[in-house]
Amino acid sequence: MQTSPAQPASHQHPDAPDDSIDAGTLRGRWRHLGTAVSALVGAAVLAACGGGSADGIGTVAEPTGDPLPADAATILAASAETMGDTTSVEFRLERSGAPVFIDEFDAIALNRANGQFEVPRTAQAVLEVEVDGSLTTELAAIALDDDIWLSNPVTGDFEPLPPGIELDPSMFFDPENGWRPLMAGLTDVELHGLVERDGADRYHLSATAPAEQVEIITARLVRDLSVEIDVWLQPVNGAVMAAEFSTALDEGDVDWTLTLSNYGADFVIEPPAEVLDATDGVAETEASS
Repeated sequence: MQTSPAQPASHQHPDAPDDSIDAGTLRGRWRHLGTAVSALVGAAVLAACGGGSADGIGTVAEPTGDPLPADAATILAASAETMGDTTSVEFRLERSGAPVFIDEFDAIALNRANGQFEVPRTAQAVLEVEVDGSLTTELAAIALDDDIWLSNPVTGDFEPLPPGIELDPSMFFDPENGWRPLMAGLTDVELHGLVERDGADRYHLSATAPAEQVEIITARLVRDLSVEIDVWLQPVNGAVMAAEFSTALDEGDVDWTLTLSNYGADFVIEPPAEVLDATDGVAETEASS
């Protein structure tokens, strides 16, 4: 069983501003983050990605047996069914190239997200973000249905998702509305056969992915763009193990790499033990809330 996220240590930075936060002060507040705070938060929230593995590489055994027939239509049909039936998975999404922002001020760019998802809308993730193009730090995010908490970048305490940030870790994986129709709706498909990736045999296919599903599988980080995508599938059941694609934005090209693992694992995803009320700085325990 994977471990639940540890609450980041609650140590106030000597130069930290008041704990209240709103969209109008978000950018200025994050500029005051220091290297010591980044190390404190990063060390504490890495536990959110389960099993002590910062890389998010899974340990659940993959299915064994004869591979699917080497036919693109057969492989994609099996893949769509497997992905739509997924109940839990571990994910790692990495971005390189032009920045992709998660806040309304274009100040906070996502570098990568490591996390775990369970149906229907439960997830926890560690996010590496870059603030104003100069500071790199890590945050923890937890989503349980409509409730979303984000670790405070200064104190490490969990708070309700601040206004001005568009982030729901449960949206990084959507079996029914994202992956099932994406795999069933790929066009211009080319099968490259069985290849080795990360030490295991995978079916490699390249295709064009529809914009609607690309938006869903990237948690709305990529919008209104169909993409040329490469996918590497588990050869027995067609589960997506990795995907790579690029997008062209006004700011430049963005390269995305998605790795999936630990299908069917029993993750422990719970609300934070304490949540800081951003309006008055008072921490509430889960039991009292």
